Amino acid sequence: MRRITFRASAAPEAQKALQVLTAEYGQHDLASADVVVALGGDGFMLQTLHEIERLDTPVYGMNCGTIGFLMNAYDSEGLLRRLDVAEEEVINPLAMRATTRSGLVEEGLAINEVSLLRAGPQAAKLKITIDGRTRLDELVCDGALVCTPAGSTAYNYSAYGPILPVGSDVLALTAIAPFRPRRWRGALLPKSAVVRFDVMEPDKRPVMADADSRSVRDVITVEIRSEPSIRHRILFDPGHGLDERLLREQFL
Repeated sequence: MRRITFRASAAPEAQKALQVLTAEYGQHDLASADVVVALGGDGFMLQTLHEIERLDTPVYGMNCGTIGFLMNAYDSEGLLRRLDVAEEEVINPLAMRATTRSGLVEEGLAINEVSLLRAGPQAAKLKITIDGRTRLDELVCDGALVCTPAGSTAYNYSAYGPILPVGSDVLALTAIAPFRPRRWRGALLPKSAVVRFDVMEPDKRPVMADADSRSVRDVITVEIRSEPSIRHRILFDPGHGLDERLLREQFL
């Protein structure tokens, strides 16, 4: 992996790292690059993955942000060696298809999660259907989400959802501040599942949908499924891959 495309967030730390690394290793066009090195935080990593989602180029992140769950530690030295021995994780995004009250259909891809959130003062009412079969007639809540294993430590974890091993062929469906059923905390679904949310009383209880920060307002139905045709290849230093990070997160 000698031909590198460096990409950096607007953060001063990331921009400084960009100058140092391009001076040391050069800068190649994305079309000819063996690897993309993303400099920033997790948000910038997601942005980079979305921007190259139709390519098969692996991405190696270096943390110049805050948490850096998807990133490796920043070090300007020894990058070529680190790339040569890096371990690869492959993840598939979620595909969202949302229909609004006006009949507009919006589509989006999410590496972490697709979430539905109440957009007014009253709780949302959602009907949940899995693979064409109604599983919950009415969930009264602030919202709900479906996440990938890679995204299970993000919003899902904050909503008390389960952490999923990266290699598991499952998705997590998690309620956000559920009121009825009071003790319902979500479900684990096979990766092949097609999840549909129907918004009940959309005029009185408006709901928005969000796929990795791409928002659609006033939705009435949202369908979510895994998208196996898109593969995100993420590189990690040996012993610091997603499986290790997911395991470590559960003991903090």
